[in-house]
Amino acid sequence: MLLFFIVKNYRSFKDEAVIDMEAVGLSDHKDCLLHYRKKSFLPVISINGKNGGGKSNVIRAFWLATQFINNAQRSQHETAEVPVTPFELNDYSRNEPTSFEFEYTNDGIWFRYGFSATRKQITQEHLYWAPNGQKSIVFQRYFQDFVFPSNSEKKNKELISKAVGTNQLFFAVSCTMNYEPCIKAMKWFREKVVFSKKYSDFGSSIFEYREDPEMLKSVLENIKKADLGISDMKFEFDNKTLSDVKELLNNLHTDAKKQITNALLQFKNSLSANSGNYLENVQYNDLKTTLYHIGLNSKGEKKEYPLNLSDESDGTIRLMALAIAIGSAIKNGGILFIDDIEDKLHPKIVEYIINRFQKNNQNDSQLIFTTHSVDIMNRELLRRDQLYLVDKNELSGTSSLYSVADLSVRNDEKIGKSYLLGKYGAIPHIQEK
Repeated sequence: MLLFFIVKNYRSFKDEAVIDMEAVGLSDHKDCLLHYRKKSFLPVISINGKNGGGKSNVIRAFWLATQFINNAQRSQHETAEVPVTPFELNDYSRNEPTSFEFEYTNDGIWFRYGFSATRKQITQEHLYWAPNGQKSIVFQRYFQDFVFPSNSEKKNKELISKAVGTNQLFFAVSCTMNYEPCIKAMKWFREKVVFSKKYSDFGSSIFEYREDPEMLKSVLENIKKADLGISDMKFEFDNKTLSDVKELLNNLHTDAKKQITNALLQFKNSLSANSGNYLENVQYNDLKTTLYHIGLNSKGEKKEYPLNLSDESDGTIRLMALAIAIGSAIKNGGILFIDDIEDKLHPKIVEYIINRFQKNNQNDSQLIFTTHSVDIMNRELLRRDQLYLVDKNELSGTSSLYSVADLSVRNDEKIGKSYLLGKYGAIPHIQEK
């Protein structure tokens, strides 16, 4: 469960931006709250604001940090840049570190992990945990100076630190060397953090769960509840081995064949060069998705009729892709990030998605999403401390992130109406002649 997230000097956020999942003392929707120790935490956060204000950068920051944490030991060769994007609208921030900080729990253990980096090097990194309820240091790092507590594990960590490059995370490298505290802390990033994919990636999302019938079943259940007219779905998976690029090109036009042939051959050759020429074949997968709708035959009787996935609307396909991410987060007690939650979806379906996390949440799952929808505010689906806004300063170009609960808002105030009137900021100022 995420307790808070902090990002600084990333894209439009020059200063600290904080998502604090701890609930404040409000009386509404108390039954939705999650609990850890003696504190209460929020299951859902909505982030609203104007176009270009920086809403998506909050999710981008979480995604970038998570991907780097998960892959740093594989992607960071000696000369690789750290993939941070600092604030660019002044003459000094680009040379300062970008910082990420996470506080979370996993399997009942509290963790706090963070790192700061420029494009050239990691400047600071730390991990704390509380395996027995008592908070303690696992490691601290300042550039290439590492600090470890004096205990039986100190020598092991000192050996690990010698293998950590200036552009690598100690956290990631230590996991490859089977250092248990870091492995336990890493588990949350690898298993509990979920990002919704674009609906065009539906096939790859489904294929990830091809051997999980419960997950495929949950996708169908979500689709049925959304009243899309779909009565059943069938997935056919076919693993194939590509030993000759020409096999993949039989049905393509001549120009496309040439372009794809060259690209695939270059890709295959580069992989072979980096793996000792062990790569002989490329594995790829085919997925055929058939959806069944109820119709009437010539006798007026109900009957199921098959349609291909390509026959469905963009909204239906997007919901199907979201259903996979929703199922994964809820099943594993994870946290799901969705950018533009209302895109191509009816307001009632958006409400249904929110309520999957807001109500009857047995696994402490969480949802953070961006939106332009004022309808979510007007429906009073969420508490005031669950409504965040992102505004951008017109002079400096810096974004700021804040909660409606931090503002002077009456209990009976119509938040959506007040927001559109500009009371809370974070709305566009349309210039009309």
